Amino acid sequence: MNSMRIRLFTILLATTSAVWLFAAVWIYASTQAEVERVLDARLMEAARMVSSLISDHRVDAAAAVGVATEKPIPAPFEKAGGNYSRQLSCQIWSLEGSLVSRSESAPETSLADHTSGFKETEIDGQRWRVYAVVNPALGVRVLVGDSLEIRERLIGDVMKGLLLPGIVILPVLALLIWLSVGRGLAPLMRVAAGLSGRSATELHPIDDKAAPSEIRPVLHALNSLFGRVAEARERERSFTAYAAHELKTPLAGLKTQAQIALRTDDPKVQRDALSRISTSVDRTSRMVRQLIDLAAVDSAVAAPAEETIDLHSLSSEIASDLEPLLTASEVRVALAFGEQDRRGAMVKADRTLVRLALRNVLENAIQHSPRGREVSCRIFGSEDAAVVEITDQGRGISASEEARVTERFFRGARAAGHGSGLGLSIVQMALDRLGGNMAFEKTAEGFVVRMSFPYDRQAADAGSGRQGTAGENV
Repeated sequence: MNSMRIRLFTILLATTSAVWLFAAVWIYASTQAEVERVLDARLMEAARMVSSLISDHRVDAAAAVGVATEKPIPAPFEKAGGNYSRQLSCQIWSLEGSLVSRSESAPETSLADHTSGFKETEIDGQRWRVYAVVNPALGVRVLVGDSLEIRERLIGDVMKGLLLPGIVILPVLALLIWLSVGRGLAPLMRVAAGLSGRSATELHPIDDKAAPSEIRPVLHALNSLFGRVAEARERERSFTAYAAHELKTPLAGLKTQAQIALRTDDPKVQRDALSRISTSVDRTSRMVRQLIDLAAVDSAVAAPAEETIDLHSLSSEIASDLEPLLTASEVRVALAFGEQDRRGAMVKADRTLVRLALRNVLENAIQHSPRGREVSCRIFGSEDAAVVEITDQGRGISASEEARVTERFFRGARAAGHGSGLGLSIVQMALDRLGGNMAFEKTAEGFVVRMSFPYDRQAADAGSGRQGTAGENV
């Protein structure tokens, strides 16, 4: 059942019917108990009245000695008219067991064999509710009975009078519920109609001022989604434009240098052209890899695969992967693996995101370091995070540019000529997904990039028994 209207209609109709049925059952039970109480009281009063009449000698005294009269005694409490026009059945028996008198509606057989109180009996297939009272002064027993079938028919008629109008009204009630549900869902249908009429480029917020409070959370969520989609579209447009421009430049340079190499016979000019081609290929290759890294960061948003990561081991692995760049730049990497720091090197996160963040910061540091210098990487644990500090001896980032260095394709005035402006943008996106952060600091040792990752204390405690080393140079 995919229709909300049908679902609400069914729930409301079923709930209303259940309440009505419960009320009918409750009324039936209470009516039955009340009718039986009233009729039992009538039986008791009728029996006592007959006994009183006998005591006052309003009935022939000869009946008291056990001689049956030819004329039946008048019945007490006659109910006139309607389907229940009848007389209570009354019998007077001597204590010796002979019938003294009876009412017209009473059978000749004794209604009951008990001496006092209520009892249910069956005579000739008819069930009776009988009350007996003994008059010891006259030596007689008075029995007054009421047909149980009549009682049940009375209760049944009461329930029919209750249920029949309900059955007749039920279709009207169902129609009213259907119309009411439709009216209640009208604001939601208007929102749906407005959204269906939008084009793919219309991402402005929905006006929720006149919306009912129940659907405002949905509208707020939709407006938030529209905002995120608009930002994503804007980033994609900027990304496409910048990527096209950045890729166009090295490709044009490649073509130019290739043409120079083909048109000259001078070995020196050819070598120079080939060297420039190699540099352009390296730059283009790095940019393509970083574009792939950006796609990897975006894909990790939906379902991050968390695992426990040893930052020491991962840093060593990344430094080994960057060996060709280290050799070309004549830069070495010092990995500080102190015994006390190893305990804080464990994080529980997406390995791809952590690797992208570490690799891009370390690669940036290597590229911006002067030849023959050192890039240090220190890992330690703070109170609630694992921290990675990467320090290079380059010119660093000016204070005025720190707010923009994580923008895509932004390259500061001090940037090296072979950069793409994507490295720190990838790092910031990865840290945002991981719940970490990045900070910059200029110190006497050089320019420091400090990254914080969520701290896995349980894994850190388990890894604290491992042996660490004082440091390692790559």
